[in-house]
Amino acid sequence: MDLFTAADDGIASTTPAIDGIRVGIGGWTFAPWRDNFYPKGLVQRRELEYASRQLSAIEINGTFYGAQKPAVYAKWAAETPDGFMFSLKAPKRVTHAAALARVGAQARAFIDGGLGELGDRLGPILWQLAPQRSFDRDDLAHFLDALPETLDGQRLRHVLEVRHDSFRAPAYLQLARERGVATVFTDSDRYPSLADISGPFVYARLMRSQSEIDTGYPEADLRQWARRARQWARGGDCDDLPHVEAANAAAAAPREVFIYFISAAKARNPAAATALIDALRTD
Repeated sequence: MDLFTAADDGIASTTPAIDGIRVGIGGWTFAPWRDNFYPKGLVQRRELEYASRQLSAIEINGTFYGAQKPAVYAKWAAETPDGFMFSLKAPKRVTHAAALARVGAQARAFIDGGLGELGDRLGPILWQLAPQRSFDRDDLAHFLDALPETLDGQRLRHVLEVRHDSFRAPAYLQLARERGVATVFTDSDRYPSLADISGPFVYARLMRSQSEIDTGYPEADLRQWARRARQWARGGDCDDLPHVEAANAAAAAPREVFIYFISAAKARNPAAATALIDALRTD
């Protein structure tokens, strides 16, 4: 395969995780990015190859609408550098089912259907619940208990994105912590925003990029997110973010952190991600 190298004009070298912190965007195919992110003249088939060398992770949204064939996952892995990771959004037919307790087999089928081809590029699996789904402890517990802990000897990372305000409850946090499942933090004002740590890693989806700002977020905000990311990675908590319970002042073990710029002013999200990476390098 004809891959980019650091010697290619205008192509940055690989961008690894910084102190366990990974920063990325949702997907890699979006026409406006061909004007403000991808080099002029870059062929579309090489966009993943390029994006994976500017960022340290990408969240795949396409799997929300349908799983891919194993050969596709293998192709994605082959086009990305060592140390890069994908997060995958689990299929809507699973996460939006009427009863989560009944779709454990479908969830496992998605995981067993080729995700192993990603190898060490496989990052967290995102289970985004429907906005109308309220917290039902028994239903959710059955679902979480059905999720496999490993795949081909590799420990899986599961993260829930809850979108109903009933999840802002200690009972939900207790269940998630018992099962070792992370909870998405989002800065969106449309959905519950909770920064309570419920799993062994942190997963943030930032949804407030602004089209009138070249970097999506103001520089001061990006530097604040860099400080928060480092606090999370060191095992700490961020008491300036909304919590259900009081922020835990006692530092835990160091954690992996995944931060994605999603939706909002989507054309600006690659610039926001690369600006945050620069802030992490310099702070």
